[in-house]
This record gives sequence, C-alpha cells and structure tokens, in this order.
Amino acid sequence: MTEDLQEMGPVDYLIVEFPGNRMTGEGFPLLIDLVERGIIRIIDLVFVRKDTDGSVAALELREIGDEIDLTVFEGASSGVLDQSDLDEAGAALEPGNSAAVLVYENVWAAPLARALRRGGAQMVASGRIPVPALLASLDATETTTPPPSGPVAA
Repeated sequence: MTEDLQEMGPVDYLIVEFPGNRMTGEGFPLLIDLVERGIIRIIDLVFVRKDTDGSVAALELREIGDEIDLTVFEGASSGVLDQSDLDEAGAALEPGNSAAVLVYENVWAAPLARALRRGGAQMVASGRIPVPALLASLDATETTTPPPSGPVAA
C-alpha cells in the first residue's frame, strides 16, 4: 500500500453545494472527461444532504433524482470518507442543501510528484486560492498600480 501511495499524484477534495438540492448534472460529463483523459482519478465521490435540523446524511445515487443519470459514478468510493468527513463537509453547507464531496488524485502531476519524492523532496503545504479572491486581488492591483511608462509602454 505504501508503495502505491508513493506512485500517486497529489490528492485534493472539493465540496460542491447544490442550493435547494437542485443538481442539473451539467458538470458531470466534464468530470467524466477528466477521468477518461487521465487527468484525475476519482478516489471518493459521495453525495450528502444537510437537513433543516443541521443533520448531515449521505445520499444514495438513486435518491438524487431521476433527471440525472449518475450510474457511471456507482462504486466510486474507496471508503476514505467517513461520517466525520461528511459532517465536516456539511458544516460548509446551508441547511436544506445538498453537496457532492469529491476526493480525487491529480494523475497529471504523478510523474512530477514521483520524481520529487525520489529526490528527497516532500510536500509541506498546499492550498487553493478561491477564484473570487484572486479576481479581487487582481482588481485591487490594477487600481493601485500606475500604468507602466517609458519605452515598454505602448
């Protein structure tokens, strides 16, 4: 098992909230495409619902609705996620909403990760910058940075 882990790329997770438990399914073909192209590997995909009393429960694929065919995701569970993980994901949700909790390996980065590990390197931190925060930062930079002058400016 440890040898298999040494071969893996970085592993991330996403919690995608669906207000009012409404899933259109629009993103699922794109997720399948990422898997088929070998960009990611789904380790776990669990759907949860947060009830109005604050309790969080896993949903069976058949409970999600007839308008979306999610059978392709049946069996996409390694068991990595337990109830405490689902409760933590639920803390990010508004009552009455549902979410997909996705744990995935970045297969595209596995060769780089293996090479770095062979060289003795190790990941000591990682994170994500939310797109709205990045856009706000870029907007702030544009409004406070004077335009370039001199021979570079056009």
